[in-house]
Amino acid sequence: MARARLNSGNAQAEELPKAKINKDSIKQVMRLLSYLKPYRKKFFLGLLCLIFSSTSSFLFPLLMGRLIGIGAQAEQEGRMVPNEILDIFPTEINTVALTLLCVLFIQAIFSYFRINWFVEVAEKGLADIRRDTYHKLITLPMNFFSQRRVGELNSRLSADLSQIQDAITTTLAEMIRQIIIFTGGITFLILVSGKLTFMLLAVLPILVLVAVTFGKFIRKISRQAQDKLAESNTVVEETLQGISNVKAFVNESYEVERYNKSIREVVKIALRGAKFRGIFASFIVFCLFGVIVSVVWYGSYLVQIGEISIASMFTFILLSTFVGAAMGSFPELYATMQKAVGASERVLEILAEENEPIAMDEKKNGIKKIIRGNLEFKNVVFSYPSRKEITVLNGVSFDAKMGEKVAIIGPSGAGKSTIAGLILRFYEPESGSILFDGTSSNDFSLTDIRNQVAIVPQDVLLFGGTIRENIAYGRLTASEEEIQIAAKRANAHEFILSFPEGYDTLVGERGVKLSGGQRQRIAIARALLKDPALLILDEATSSLDSESERLVQEALEELMKNRTSVIIAHRLSTIREADRIIVLDKGKVVESGNHIELMKNENGLYRYLSQLQLENQETELN
Repeated sequence: MARARLNSGNAQAEELPKAKINKDSIKQVMRLLSYLKPYRKKFFLGLLCLIFSSTSSFLFPLLMGRLIGIGAQAEQEGRMVPNEILDIFPTEINTVALTLLCVLFIQAIFSYFRINWFVEVAEKGLADIRRDTYHKLITLPMNFFSQRRVGELNSRLSADLSQIQDAITTTLAEMIRQIIIFTGGITFLILVSGKLTFMLLAVLPILVLVAVTFGKFIRKISRQAQDKLAESNTVVEETLQGISNVKAFVNESYEVERYNKSIREVVKIALRGAKFRGIFASFIVFCLFGVIVSVVWYGSYLVQIGEISIASMFTFILLSTFVGAAMGSFPELYATMQKAVGASERVLEILAEENEPIAMDEKKNGIKKIIRGNLEFKNVVFSYPSRKEITVLNGVSFDAKMGEKVAIIGPSGAGKSTIAGLILRFYEPESGSILFDGTSSNDFSLTDIRNQVAIVPQDVLLFGGTIRENIAYGRLTASEEEIQIAAKRANAHEFILSFPEGYDTLVGERGVKLSGGQRQRIAIARALLKDPALLILDEATSSLDSESERLVQEALEELMKNRTSVIIAHRLSTIREADRIIVLDKGKVVESGNHIELMKNENGLYRYLSQLQLENQETELN
């Protein structure tokens, strides 16, 4: 348990996995970008605004340089300074200042529309991807879910798609913007002074490379600190959850020492990280300002010998900050894009999965092929796809006539619940066949089968809405009167009306506000509303107290009237009135008959299980 929680904490601390950006990964991303097609008009308008706002940003350092140049013109009179790029701008100081303000205003407008349109396109495109991913998820076969954790799938819908969303709304636009600024900035730097540009480019890339390498090393140390902190939090969580045991064994001092040892490790790693961060910060400050000093020094020399003006040197310094900022942002932007590509691949994995052949609108259009209620298993062999080496059902054969009650019993792991999954076609048998009314289940659509088969499980899952919504889940078009009739037949109406909000009572997450018996009766009302031809009861009363079991059993009797029922049970007392009892052991049918017939077999498994349960009940009573 401790290790599980620790791993959970570590997983939260870790960043999303990155993927290499190559030709194949770009193709994958382009598949997701196809979702932006319906909004391509605004996307390209946003792209134009991005290009205009980025290119117009170069006018700021150039015009600022011109302003400085006009101010310094008197000092440079009589000196021979070559024609410069700044000479293309006006020479009147007020005109230059007004032009600069106009450029900033236009740039602000472009930036507004760029952000607005990019966010709109990304949000709508991501909503479409979320919808399709969720649609794909809920139509995937049960085998897919048996091999994956719910948290992992939820992460793909939340964290992965949020990563893609950030990439489209922010990172992609910012990367394009920084590429424009970098390439344009280098061009203008060369036009202002080729010598200063050469000097800058000889030093700046080395600094960026060192900064990136050092940054990765520091992030690694930070992750180690996060892991140790997660470990210390696990100690706290375990101690508080088991506080009664801690106090009972008088181990308070032991737990304090254990926690102290853990947090001292955190401090040790944090101090080591602080040392390297200090070295890194000092290195950056020294080198960054060293580059600035070097540029100003060499620029002053060029001004002194008349190769460039003071205005050009000022413009160069401003432009170089643009280029340096763009260069420094590339590693982070690239890493973010790597994460987005990795997230895209995981989302596309889901979209590429083969879903069940089920039509979403078939339920609205009604049942096409009626099932009257006859069920037959013929030599069914089945192994779960995730555990092929274990044969769960081995040549199982039985039948249930229309309106019959057929019980299936056996030890744990005999394959009882697997039969329920096969009837609903959550899985397909490896060999043999399942027949409805003498017709192979493969000749029925999944929608038709599931529309006419209902299941009341042992652990009833209620959705976090109202009681009315949970009952109506059996038939979404049901009227208020039909919902209440179903509740009355399920012995649920009285306890529902005992709540202040009645049918509008919120059941809480997974139905936690209701007792086990109440949840079972809600599930029975839901099944009654569905009015299935075939009913599956999977351990429906095994975890209830005597009074709840009586009420639920009465509701089940009402539910089983005039319909074929397959009853999976541990408590043999609940199935004595069944028309036929199928006894399973190790995936095979070992006995079949009614209660009286099976009890006559002195060496039979059914009689053994009956006597064992009777002895247990007598022991409990004594």
